[in-house]
Amino acid sequence: MARLAANLTMMFNEVPFLDRFQAAADAGFRAVEFLFPYDFPEAEVARRKADSGVSVALFNMPPGDWAAGERGLACLPDRETDFVESVERALIYAAALDCPTLHMMAGIPPAGMSREDALALYAERLRHAAHRAADHDRTIVIEPLNDRDMPGYLLRTTTEAVQVIEAVDRPNLKLQFDLYHAQIMEGDLTMRLRRLAPVIGHVQIAGVPDRHEPDTGECDPHHLLRVLDEIGYAGWVGCEYRPKAGTVAGLGWAKRYLDAAR
Repeated sequence: MARLAANLTMMFNEVPFLDRFQAAADAGFRAVEFLFPYDFPEAEVARRKADSGVSVALFNMPPGDWAAGERGLACLPDRETDFVESVERALIYAAALDCPTLHMMAGIPPAGMSREDALALYAERLRHAAHRAADHDRTIVIEPLNDRDMPGYLLRTTTEAVQVIEAVDRPNLKLQFDLYHAQIMEGDLTMRLRRLAPVIGHVQIAGVPDRHEPDTGECDPHHLLRVLDEIGYAGWVGCEYRPKAGTVAGLGWAKRYLDAAR
């Protein structure tokens, strides 16, 4: 049965970030994920994680200057030093949190840069990140993002992501299959999951189109989670959604999975 990880960036916003580890554990989650832990010292994040008893399944590498519109450094040609430093910083946090998987954001190419050049630079930097991650026994995942929520983002579909994975050709480079983004951009989720099973390294779920609880919208989460069981996916499923009316109040859809985890 699917193993659910609470996304602490979107869920449990009723309390400050560091308190969300315990809030997730109290709600029955055995693992968490989040976007960025870098506002807090790695030792403090690790302490909160240890005190709560949850595992950390995934977090993102530093994205650059988020406030200025950067969504990853991997395709920005003038940020080589910053990119290399971001890889090392992420690995420090991954070691402290015993986190096996890091998401490397593709980024938004600067004006005037061709898509071909952006993809070539992205692939080059993925090779570097995968090599350094392998030294630390970590996996790198890449995630296509829909162009409604993230206009201009370099990586938009699972088809594009698989092409990049094949070109980079590193055993610890996998696909982060976000069912929300994939439904918006491509659909056909059941067949896509079955076809891409060998390259899937992490899964996330949310309701479409409003990104609330997975059982609100046009997709059946229980069917999709059964498909994950059928294809032998044994990793965590990140609940990367915005609760509609309170995190705990909206967990009815997840009860069977959280009960099984207990």
